[in-house]
Amino acid sequence: MPLKPQFADDSPTLNLTPMIDVLMLLIIFFMVGTRFIESEKAMQLQIPRVSDTAKALTNAPAKKVVNVFRDGSVTLDGKPVSLGQLTNRLASTRSQYKSLGVVVRGDADANFQRVASVLNACKQAGVSDLGISVHLARSDSKNATR
Repeated sequence: MPLKPQFADDSPTLNLTPMIDVLMLLIIFFMVGTRFIESEKAMQLQIPRVSDTAKALTNAPAKKVVNVFRDGSVTLDGKPVSLGQLTNRLASTRSQYKSLGVVVRGDADANFQRVASVLNACKQAGVSDLGISVHLARSDSKNATR
């Protein structure tokens, strides 16, 4: 069985012709595609209108978090707001998501009147799913009562 002798001169060759052909086709495709985009923008077309009372297409977002700090400042999802802004933002979000939930987190040393005002603002916005976040104290066996 004769074997082909290998010489140092025989180096493998790489044919780049198919790769160049594909590259040229891609360039032509993208050049033509950008021309179609420009012609679509120039078309005189009446776009249909929908009512602004359309419902959201997605599920309700996670519960909104309202923080009441010791100094009386209020934040909604980490952004400072006044009570009026809180009511407006919650009402606008609730208009899209009827099942919007709100969790109120008040500082333990905060004035309870401020927390009550935040709860009232949520109620005015129409939010019915309200919650208050608290930490449960650990009960020692000698202080535990049932």
